[in-house]
Amino acid sequence: MNISIIIPLLNEEESLQELHDWIVEVMQSNHFLYEILFIDDGSSDRSWEIISQLGKLNPNVKGIRFLKNFGKSQALHAGFKEAKGDVIITMDADLQDNPEEIPELYKLIHEDGFDLISGWKKKRYDSILAKNLPSKLFNWAARKTSGVKLHDFNCGLKAYKKEVVKTIEVSGEMHRYIPVLVKSAGFSKIDEKVVRHQARKYGKTKFGMERFINGFLDLITIWFVSKFARRPMHLFGALGVMMFTIGFGFAIYLGIDKLFINPFGSLLTDRPQFFFALIAMVIGSQLFLAGFLGEIMVRSRKNETRYTISEGINLPQNKL
Repeated sequence: MNISIIIPLLNEEESLQELHDWIVEVMQSNHFLYEILFIDDGSSDRSWEIISQLGKLNPNVKGIRFLKNFGKSQALHAGFKEAKGDVIITMDADLQDNPEEIPELYKLIHEDGFDLISGWKKKRYDSILAKNLPSKLFNWAARKTSGVKLHDFNCGLKAYKKEVVKTIEVSGEMHRYIPVLVKSAGFSKIDEKVVRHQARKYGKTKFGMERFINGFLDLITIWFVSKFARRPMHLFGALGVMMFTIGFGFAIYLGIDKLFINPFGSLLTDRPQFFFALIAMVIGSQLFLAGFLGEIMVRSRKNETRYTISEGINLPQNKL
């Protein structure tokens, strides 16, 4: 199978038939062997009924139905698990992603050897205040934090090598930062392609302002995971040592002051520096312990390092 097209959706009954027909037209005109996976994320309208009808008419259509709304990340994860194509294409169901972009995306993965191609909606038809400016801010922060140089992290239209989607795990609301997860998994051939963005034809967007708050929190999470997931002591241990050193320094200062400079002054417990030193040393010890426990957990897990062995290359033999 050449292509698996994964389409997560929530209450998109108006657009499903039109989107299906458009995709089928593109697939047939390019002679692709394909499958379309509709992931119904707990829709309350007729979306699942329409998907079932499409599946009866087209054997290439498959559907996964969630009993309630779990979110786009869980929908994509389910689609990645079931996809069988050599190249995986993800796109939204609201007709704002153009299926005619698929052949070029397929070529970039299959022939040019990229691991991930992310769409870039350079010209958008969304509200400037509601989506454009917040999206630009998100993308800027994601570029600075992750080091992945993409203009549009959250574009739903993406193409993946099959090995990529079978390796990464998308959870929470991490679908916004899939390119960062891909890079963290060891896949380095990541690029972007300018794609056509279309004005929404039916219904209204399913995302509110809360997604921006969640997005920044997820950005902090993905930064930590990408930087310190395999070496937590480098973060918690460093912070713990710093806090403990500051607190211990204040404790030495208070001890010298009480013993040699002002022995008949006020009690140490009456001085705010005493409590600051005590709290700093306690927090430092806790942070160091957190890093130490994190290192134990990381080292006790199964080695997940990804590697390949090329045929025809003689591996060096160990010598006694």
